[in-house]
Amino acid sequence: MSQNKNKKSTPVLTKQHRSRIYTGIFFAVVILLFGFNNSDYLFGGEEPSGPYPPNYVPAGEQKSVQAPDFELQTPDGKKLKLSSLKGKVVIVDFWATWCPPCRKGIPDLVELKKKYGKKGFEVVGISLDGPQTKGDVVPFIKDYGINYPVVYGNEAVIINYGGVQSIPTAFVIDKQGKIVASYVGLKGKEVYEEHIKKLL
Repeated sequence: MSQNKNKKSTPVLTKQHRSRIYTGIFFAVVILLFGFNNSDYLFGGEEPSGPYPPNYVPAGEQKSVQAPDFELQTPDGKKLKLSSLKGKVVIVDFWATWCPPCRKGIPDLVELKKKYGKKGFEVVGISLDGPQTKGDVVPFIKDYGINYPVVYGNEAVIINYGGVQSIPTAFVIDKQGKIVASYVGLKGKEVYEEHIKKLL
């Protein structure tokens, strides 16, 4: 009897399995970078800050950069395109359910939307939750009373926005779709409100 019959066939990873593995590795790296960059906050130190994305614009500098467009999926299966919000002042907020400073800052974004939403202001929350916590996003939205669109982020949008390495990271975008300021780490409501008042 041939020995080949006794050999077990080696399982081959399908394209779908490889894609899932790569996605898992990508989000694991994001989580590790977040933990490293925010270790001071997590262990009782100062609010997290830096490193800054390449297109970071310090507060107060009206140096405009066109915001990269994106089309991302919402939790209810629809798609949201950033360019569809042109004509509004927009804050794009990169966050995740497992991020302590994100959870602390979201009520401020909810309040800003309540106050300025009817005047032409919008917030878009880009969730960086990976496969392990993606299921927490919808309950989180309900628990925190999030009143603005939330979409699921991907590798492309992270790269296009300068390689977001620490969350929360927020970009303030004017009515023409240009980035006028960006912030890494938790910032007070008044910081964003100052921009909103000037841009509306």
